[in-house]
Amino acid sequence: MTKLRVASFSISLDGFGAGPDQSLENPLGFGGAQLHAWAFPTRTFRRIVLGAEDGTTGVDDDFVARGFENLGAWILGRNMFGPVRGPWPDESWRGWWGEDPPYHVPVFVLTHHARPPLAMRGGTTFHFVTGGIHEALGRAQAAAQGRDVRVGGGPATIRQYLREGLVDELHLAIAPVLLGTGERLFGELDLRALGYACTRHFASDHATHVILERSARP
Repeated sequence: MTKLRVASFSISLDGFGAGPDQSLENPLGFGGAQLHAWAFPTRTFRRIVLGAEDGTTGVDDDFVARGFENLGAWILGRNMFGPVRGPWPDESWRGWWGEDPPYHVPVFVLTHHARPPLAMRGGTTFHFVTGGIHEALGRAQAAAQGRDVRVGGGPATIRQYLREGLVDELHLAIAPVLLGTGERLFGELDLRALGYACTRHFASDHATHVILERSARP
């Protein structure tokens, strides 16, 4: 059965899932890169994103690897695709990751502005969805062909799916840093009322990993 999952999503101790002022120089917002310091050196991250063969193993690497298992499609908010705001001025922006993004499956990007699908190397095709979160989920589930769908972020996109009780599993990596400002993940959400509970938690030297699962629909 297809699950909707959030995996390896990093937040600060004060609840921010992204830094402020995203730009070409700061794709994760100012200070946001430190949220992911636990993942960058892992063997799986380095292999999938950088094409390297080295890297750390252990708890952190296990969680990064698990996030890519049994995936048939992704859903991203527009900011996860790029820093362009408003109507697309042209089609020159092709994503943060270069010509071979690390997804390797269909990716459905939420946006208010239509754009033709963008086929990349390695099996990634970006589809731009203007009909909202339910349309994106339906198309992603169809493309996944029985495998799971992963919501990659950002925080606003994850909040929308959580608010509707659509996320089956949420893996958070809580980084031991304070951002002070940025975009909060859980603002105005009552996760307990929505049917979510913490089912597992693990600690490494660099992050605390927490699994939330939906036990009942709201």
